[in-house]
Amino acid sequence: MADAKDIKKRIKSVEDTHKITNAMYLIASNKLRKAKAEFDATRPYFDALRSEIKRMFRVNSNINSPYFYPIDQVDKKDIEYIALVITADKGLAGSYNQNVIKKTLQMISDFPKTKLFVVGEYGRHYLKEHKIKYEEDFLFTAIDPNMHRAREIADLLLEEFNKSKFTKLFVIYTDLKNGLVGEANMYRILPFHRALFNDVLEDNAANNLIYYPSLEEVLNGIVKSYVSGFIYSALVDSFCCEQEARMMAMSEANDNAKKIIDTLKLEYNQVRQAAITQEITEISASAKARNRKEGYDEWENN
Repeated sequence: MADAKDIKKRIKSVEDTHKITNAMYLIASNKLRKAKAEFDATRPYFDALRSEIKRMFRVNSNINSPYFYPIDQVDKKDIEYIALVITADKGLAGSYNQNVIKKTLQMISDFPKTKLFVVGEYGRHYLKEHKIKYEEDFLFTAIDPNMHRAREIADLLLEEFNKSKFTKLFVIYTDLKNGLVGEANMYRILPFHRALFNDVLEDNAANNLIYYPSLEEVLNGIVKSYVSGFIYSALVDSFCCEQEARMMAMSEANDNAKKIIDTLKLEYNQVRQAAITQEITEISASAKARNRKEGYDEWENN
């Protein structure tokens, strides 16, 4: 059994760790609240974009756009896939990063020609360590997602997408389901299926709209904003899930630290009590021995 001094050092060490994990929990909570508020503020804009695309389909359901599957073709034989993979910049977030990595490995196993664009240092480090090819010049952080960064990413991915009309563009990210549980998700954002916008309500005002210079060009411009919005949504969703996962991990670490501290304090009290008992026993034994010696000396003198 360790002595009281060693146990006291361990208690101090665990208490210091508990302070760190508790601070990380509070920081993650603040970041999560801030990211959700910023995303909620921009949501109406992207809802309006989606509504406008539906209105365009009301004007002309036979719109020709490179971002939509052709009218007479449901799917195509794909040559190459593009995947935007969103991970964190660091760990200590439970299984958050590993779930995204598993989805990514599954995709490149099913479609070996997939070209990976990775957000977050954790994902880049993992792929590099396992010698999995990815676009090394694509250096974007997962911290503090914003619309400006989403537009930059969208421009790069759309440029890559436009190189081949057979390409599909996917986003692998973590979706915050019901605001409680994060789930790794793989979603195709391009090309669109027309059915996504076919549930158009009757809109008499759409019949009087004129799009300049053409409906197709206006649509292509809106689609770029729509893709930027989806990427921004994925970045914020992932960031929220990362903070949620980190909060849960730090909460569990806090609980474990408290249990360890309680156990160590109990052990410390037992060791301390044993030491006190031993001292009392030694003093008592010494007193008895001295009394016996004094009695023996007195008997000899008589």
